[in-house]
Amino acid sequence: MANSAPLLSVSLRVDYPNRPCTLKAVCFDLQPGEILGLVGESGTGKSTIALAILRLLSFKGGRAHGQVIFRGRDLMAVPEREMKQIRGREIGLILQSPAASLNPALRIGAQLAEAWRSHGGNRREPQCAVEHALASVGLPTDREFRSRYASQISAGQAQRVLIAMAMMHSPSLLVADEPTSSLDAITQWEILRLFSALNRRTGSALLYISHDLISVASILHRIAILSGGEIVECGETDSVLTNPRHPYTEQLLGCLPWLSTIAGPRPAR
Repeated sequence: MANSAPLLSVSLRVDYPNRPCTLKAVCFDLQPGEILGLVGESGTGKSTIALAILRLLSFKGGRAHGQVIFRGRDLMAVPEREMKQIRGREIGLILQSPAASLNPALRIGAQLAEAWRSHGGNRREPQCAVEHALASVGLPTDREFRSRYASQISAGQAQRVLIAMAMMHSPSLLVADEPTSSLDAITQWEILRLFSALNRRTGSALLYISHDLISVASILHRIAILSGGEIVECGETDSVLTNPRHPYTEQLLGCLPWLSTIAGPRPAR
């Protein structure tokens, strides 16, 4: 895999009007089928990177400079009409809060069907697509569950619905922005296991953004450490955990209990 062309190559600088530069110079590659963790404390620009990759920064007034090469194309130069199809069909985005991402006025099945149709799915087969998507993330597929509203399911189920929505068109890349931060510890672990299983089953690459290294390290192939608006260290997970090279990484790891429980064999690529 190391010899294959990267699925995603990012070289970005981001700023906001009347504010210091948020991202100074962020550069990293993501290989096909790889799980890369982008880890750093709050306020370091992790979510900004996710929005910049998908060209959604304008909604927050940000401006990105540089390149985002995805499958050989610079997304920074793609017309917005094409970008709308890339979002959701080729790149899936999973956000932190299901409560903020799911429409409280629409039933679960209706939201999944709309996600299927809006990105070019066969309009005659939305129910089959919805049932397949729910089954793929371990959720019930029956009519009763599909008829529920977001307020009628648990937080863990709601996050699985978001993952199912992002996976409906079998994207080659998933961008997950703190998808377990609002969940309890047991549900976090279940969702992380789901991401790992989906990666093995579908081959979709995953850019996993988190501030919680101890929770996510067990599923990562590589880790990129973000601090002060730039990546200060990037490498194989075991190498970063056991032999950190940057003082910030050493400081970050020094705050983590039970480090031995997350070091060890990585998931197969």
